[in-house]
Amino acid sequence: MADKTATLRINDQDYELPILSPTKGPDVLDIRKLYGQADVFTYDPGFTSTASCDSTITFIDGDKGELWYRGYPIEQLAAKSSYLEVCYLLLYGELPSPEQMDDFSARVTRHTMVHEQMHNFFRGFRRDAHPMATMVGVVGAMSAFYHDSTDVNDEWQREVAAIRLIAKLPTIAAMAYKYSIGQPFVYPQNDLDYASNFLNMCFSVPAEKYEVNPALARAMDRIFTLHADHEQNASTSTVRLAGSSGANPFACIAAGIACLWGPAHGGANQACLEMLREIGTVDRIPEFIARAKDKSDPFKLMGFGHRVYKNFDPRATVMKESADEVLELLGIGDNPVLQVAKELEKIALEDEYFIEKKLYPNVDFYSGIILEAMGFPTSMFTPIFALSRTVGWIAQWKEMIGDPQNKIGRPRQLYVGSDKRDYVDLTKR
Repeated sequence: MADKTATLRINDQDYELPILSPTKGPDVLDIRKLYGQADVFTYDPGFTSTASCDSTITFIDGDKGELWYRGYPIEQLAAKSSYLEVCYLLLYGELPSPEQMDDFSARVTRHTMVHEQMHNFFRGFRRDAHPMATMVGVVGAMSAFYHDSTDVNDEWQREVAAIRLIAKLPTIAAMAYKYSIGQPFVYPQNDLDYASNFLNMCFSVPAEKYEVNPALARAMDRIFTLHADHEQNASTSTVRLAGSSGANPFACIAAGIACLWGPAHGGANQACLEMLREIGTVDRIPEFIARAKDKSDPFKLMGFGHRVYKNFDPRATVMKESADEVLELLGIGDNPVLQVAKELEKIALEDEYFIEKKLYPNVDFYSGIILEAMGFPTSMFTPIFALSRTVGWIAQWKEMIGDPQNKIGRPRQLYVGSDKRDYVDLTKR
């Protein structure tokens, strides 16, 4: 309930707008009745100053560089928790007891296999199809295979769909990767943990035994955790908007994957690594730094700064630690691309231009380095982001479905086209 109001004056008429106060963050002007009362809309391209919903899931303070899942700081979860425990937290609101954790892990593990006929669906794509194109299609097609979990009005079906998506996205992502490189699909193994299972499905082959390195599995698990949710970003808002129409959960998550594909969103870590390859060697860094500072040059340094964080991205702090651990473990610190990355990071943290504009290395900068070191091609960076973010999308979708205020999304517009005009016959134009 609002205990404060703001007065808006339009053409000598005053309108009282309720001010809603959140647990944390800035107050929010409630303008839901403004159109009906004053016949005006608000104008906010990109919705950067508009709250589209209320939520209890994730909080971000961009000025302080804070990210919380259900109130827990991301640094604590990344250091002490596991991805599946974070999944439980995001879905149900509280950290699980040991019994709840065992039950949840078992349910996810039992759903990791995909319907065998879905293998044929993969083979309909060209060999050179981007794994994200494959994932958008396959995840959207899950509604054709799992009819018993598409009724959004059935609470149990929503629960089954949630477990299936969390369990099967790593399998689908790994299959997309294997298909893209011409290797046979690898089935999930129930004796492996979530991250180890994904690495095994990506890198093992039938011809020889593959042992998952526990340190790499831990780094992978941490990547999943850091990307699990991020408040009302573009892809999450897409999932909510699709879900507001009553679309089935598989269609909604496919829509989120499609949105995430953009280079300004989930494709940023791929764009970052491609930039590092373009720079090529450490001695060329000053040239590209100068280009980044030149307003007339369209070149941008990818992997620096963030639309929300005006301080250091808290996920980047954790990811940098993982990057250092992985590079040391694999003994590839002399890789030219990684050398460029480390030197670029050093310069950016010391250069007044970057410091003044608060262009700190972000999570995309470090995650790309780790995934490259693990052996993933850049085309797999965004699919890994998608499978990580799936639980956040589902949690947000479930919250929206259960919200009594939920209604179909319908943004308005500022029309600046032609005024009414009469049709002129083709022969008279």
